Amino acid sequence: MAKVYEFLADGFEEVEALAPVDIFRRGGLEVKTVSVNGTEYVESSHGVTIKTDMMFEDSDFSDADLLMIPGGLPGATNLRDHEGVCEALLKQFNKDGYVAAICAAPMVFGKIGIVKGKKATCYPGFEKYLDGAEYTAELFTQDGNVITGEGPAATFPYAYHLLSLFIGKERTAEIEQGMMFRHLMDER
Repeated sequence: MAKVYEFLADGFEEVEALAPVDIFRRGGLEVKTVSVNGTEYVESSHGVTIKTDMMFEDSDFSDADLLMIPGGLPGATNLRDHEGVCEALLKQFNKDGYVAAICAAPMVFGKIGIVKGKKATCYPGFEKYLDGAEYTAELFTQDGNVITGEGPAATFPYAYHLLSLFIGKERTAEIEQGMMFRHLMDER
């Protein structure tokens, strides 16, 4: 079973953080939310407080298949300014493990240099923080082991793509169908 850790800081975007957790758990992945605040509670950008599964300082991410970060402000900047998060993401990237960020959070990837020379997407206006990346403006973009997402509305296709990396497209399509995502997309 694939293991996923999602780093959360005060000011995270709820949809971008919690929808992937839900989708991954439906797909059988082991997902842990990780507070970087020094407390197990993290408050979203819209004032919703959640209890995380673990705290950053008590964790070891060496068994991660995927490390991911949601956007939201000031959540993304809080993650960018957390040295431990940056080090964990860089270590995961360097061992060819998957790293994912959505909305404003790809700015963290720009800071640590892992999108340089790669294709990436983010919330419009934040592409200036994608140091050396080719901005795609797509709902999600994968370039090697780096996956980026555009913003809140892109969360579902982004999360389903991430899930498919671990359980395959056929099984992911079944989960999409069960959650009525396929039906939604068919009406477009």
